[in-house]
Amino acid sequence: MEIFVALEPVDMRFGFERLGALVRERMMREPRSRALFVFFGKRRQSVKVLTWDGTGVVLCYKRLDRGLFELPTQTRPGEQSVVVSEAAFEALFAGLSGVPIH
Repeated sequence: MEIFVALEPVDMRFGFERLGALVRERMMREPRSRALFVFFGKRRQSVKVLTWDGTGVVLCYKRLDRGLFELPTQTRPGEQSVVVSEAAFEALFAGLSGVPIH
């Protein structure tokens, strides 16, 4: 499964349609591709994951009780998103720190 993590924070009020538009505009991907698209809030306390399960769009939202989500770093200048492994996504989504995100 492909997992794309946006490097720029987004407004956590954004819903299905606006996040889907960001997938198209910034990541140059199709939101209904069965990939996971990960977005963080400005304070890095919340994350939204957009995907398509074959019948509809799914949006998951998580806010940490304490701590901050660690973001991956750019691999190339000007990059808007990065692809991460499933293991890296699991660590990232769990809010673990000190775990390599690439």
